[in-house]
Amino acid sequence: MDSNITEQLQLTLEAQRRAFMAAPMPSAEVRRERLTRLRAMLAKYADEITTAVSQDFGSRSPRESLLADVFTCESGAKHAIKQLGKWMKVRRIPTALQFAPARNRLMPQPVGVVGVISPWNYPIYMALGPAIGAIAAGNRVMLKPSELTPITSALLAKMVAEFFTPEEMTVVTGDANVARIFSSLPFNHLVFTGSTQVGKLVAQAAAANLTPVTLELGGKSPVVVQADADLAQVAERLAYGKLLNAGQTCIAPDYVLAPKAMVEPLAQAVLANMRRMYPTITGNADYTSVATQRHLDRLQEIVADAEARGARVLKSHDDANDGRKLTPHLLLNVNEDMRVMREEIFGPLLPIVGVDSADEAIQYIQRHERPLAMYWFGRDSAGRDKLLRETHAGGVTVNDCIWHIGQEDQPFGGVGASGQGAYHGIWGFNAMSHLKPVFHQTTLFAGTKLFQPPYGAVFDKMLSLLRKIA
Repeated sequence: MDSNITEQLQLTLEAQRRAFMAAPMPSAEVRRERLTRLRAMLAKYADEITTAVSQDFGSRSPRESLLADVFTCESGAKHAIKQLGKWMKVRRIPTALQFAPARNRLMPQPVGVVGVISPWNYPIYMALGPAIGAIAAGNRVMLKPSELTPITSALLAKMVAEFFTPEEMTVVTGDANVARIFSSLPFNHLVFTGSTQVGKLVAQAAAANLTPVTLELGGKSPVVVQADADLAQVAERLAYGKLLNAGQTCIAPDYVLAPKAMVEPLAQAVLANMRRMYPTITGNADYTSVATQRHLDRLQEIVADAEARGARVLKSHDDANDGRKLTPHLLLNVNEDMRVMREEIFGPLLPIVGVDSADEAIQYIQRHERPLAMYWFGRDSAGRDKLLRETHAGGVTVNDCIWHIGQEDQPFGGVGASGQGAYHGIWGFNAMSHLKPVFHQTTLFAGTKLFQPPYGAVFDKMLSLLRKIA
């Protein structure tokens, strides 16, 4: 069985590779036309996408899917179309004085075939987002969406087959075994979004082929609240960032570090905002379900573990369970022995930890793996800058949550355990291009002959001169 899957995937890859070699440097017009087709595809299937995602999750607001899965891709593609001419230009690079009048140039060149393995939480955006960078860079694309959202993955395969030839972009569906085989293919670049644990396996598989990888992983993204922060504003923005997609977001706020005196009023304000945004959980079409029963069971076990170990658990609503819709929980009096503080949460649970100082918050973050995102709320720019200097995170939003991911002119990526590499905008274009350095020597320049053997006094003088001016 594995041999059949491997053979089919290899044939698909070879077909794309042959097509790429027949046209290894697509023009800007060709790339724009492909990106325009992608936008047309999204426009045609937007309603079906929202239906499919909701069916896979059990329930997800169509508006949330339109914002987080459809609009994000439309915006990324539009940005790439607009900027493509600038990105594709051969770039002027300074040339050292001793090599004048020669010149340096940097030539962006497509790498070939890019593989994308995407997760279930944003099943369209996390598949097509990296694909936009790959297409803009002039590459062919193979997508492997998640088996945990089978209806959306099947729809994605249908959409792509209608708007793209298999040699341009194709979708490979199947279970985790297909993903494992997919990751072992000799792509020219591989993008993976998912857990740190699986990311390590993907990186190992890619390493066998020396395939460059972009890994967008996760981790426990902290929120640091300073004493001078606007509590009402923090609570509102924190509640939104936590409950978008019911917390099933790789950059969702995972835990809060706040002054001890603020913990109780902040918790009550967050709960109030959760109730304002979602007056009920039961029957509320705006509130997203936990995507799988296994994930729901895990989240409930995390709450039970925290409560058994002495945490104070605050529920936002008294509603009974509604399918896989999990009522939001805040957890106070937590400690690092609890699962909620050891595992990435990926759901509507939010621990709030009291600290004595901003320095204690920084030290807490420094002791743990580097997260994909970090959030800071406050007015004191000195405190903000100290946090930014002394901690690491893939990206940061100041005085809000989530929104740094929407910046097409900024890179999106992780650091350390939360990933490597980045994409979005020109960063995705560069990641999926080979930036080829080219040194143009003038035919009139004869100076390099002075460095050729046989070596002697002339060589010594020239080298001595170079060492002085370099």
